[in-house]
Amino acid sequence: MATIVVGVTGGVAAFKAPIVVRECQRAGHDVYVAATRASLDFVGRSTWEGITSRPVAVDIAGEGRAEHVELARVADLIVIVPATANSLARLAGGFADDMVSLTVLASDAPVVVAPAMHSNMWLAPATQANVQTLRERGFHVIEPASGALGSGDSGVGRLPEPVDIARAALEVLDAHEQASSALAGRTVVITAGGTREPIDPVRFLGNQSSGRQGLAIASAAARAGASVRVIAANVESALLATLPTAVQVTRVGSALQMREATIAQVADADALVMTAAVADFRPEAASESKIKKDPSNEEAPTIRLVRNPDILAEIGHSEQRPPLVVGFAAETGTEEEILAYGADKAARKGADFICLNRVGESVGFGDVPNDIRLLDARGAIAGRYVGSKDEVAAGLVGHMASFLDNLKR
Repeated sequence: MATIVVGVTGGVAAFKAPIVVRECQRAGHDVYVAATRASLDFVGRSTWEGITSRPVAVDIAGEGRAEHVELARVADLIVIVPATANSLARLAGGFADDMVSLTVLASDAPVVVAPAMHSNMWLAPATQANVQTLRERGFHVIEPASGALGSGDSGVGRLPEPVDIARAALEVLDAHEQASSALAGRTVVITAGGTREPIDPVRFLGNQSSGRQGLAIASAAARAGASVRVIAANVESALLATLPTAVQVTRVGSALQMREATIAQVADADALVMTAAVADFRPEAASESKIKKDPSNEEAPTIRLVRNPDILAEIGHSEQRPPLVVGFAAETGTEEEILAYGADKAARKGADFICLNRVGESVGFGDVPNDIRLLDARGAIAGRYVGSKDEVAAGLVGHMASFLDNLKR
């Protein structure tokens, strides 16, 4: 039995929300109701209390309790029905001035949203932008139905049938529960960020990797029940703070430091995912003082580079390698060119899979979407994940879980 919080906002379709509550109860789940004050004009407190046999949560600070925190803590799923245009905007904007938005903001449970409004409001660019924002954050937004509207008009914007909303919500709950245990008992090591190779005390050779994709994979693996270790190379503290508290973080700077930390941590791991952009070369020797220009001439200093160790290949070909090794390769070029690069790397590295990450102005490094081709050890395409960092991470973690499960059989 799961705990479901149904959030009700102030639209005329609120009169259908009790049916959603009943359907969730019939499926064997415990249901709480959080309601905005405006919604009580359509369905009153006594109705909710009669259906759920408990008080409806409306007041933000009722009786001295942080009720929204309690609801957020117990929720395994949040269903917002109906979601008005106003509530969509407030959720997308991170507002927290009613019990529904507060509960969503305080919870890490999956959220299902069932919009209902006039066609013009649903199709308005602002509403569509808010829906896109919510979907990018992982909200499950059910498309509204077409038909008779409360205004007397007809068109898209009608609340779907309550039974259909409940069915869709319970499917999300089932999928979330399965994903929450997909990597239970597994240990996953993930490298993230970009190494920096010192030239002198103030300069270094580096790259543009932010570490966001690696951290998204770490969060997804932790949600799937894995014990997660992150080896972070020059990742911003604010980004690391978004990781689940149980994730173990080791900070490193250079490629040599990453090699040492990675080899030490994969010894008892089930999987290694190397998303970090590790420098291929480093200065042969870093200057102990800042290198200065010589004002007497126009010559530039010569910096001799030496190769860094290939951490992925070293571990991929080691007898102590984890059962699953996944590498990342950031490439530019045409579709044919990057697939050829990826196939060559897959053959050389000894990894089970290579995530071929196409990078450019609008994809790849930083706070932009990713376009990942998953190549197996032979260079054949085993999957493709396109979308936000979180969407790519969810797809990859699911593939990892299936691969490890198949090894057990």
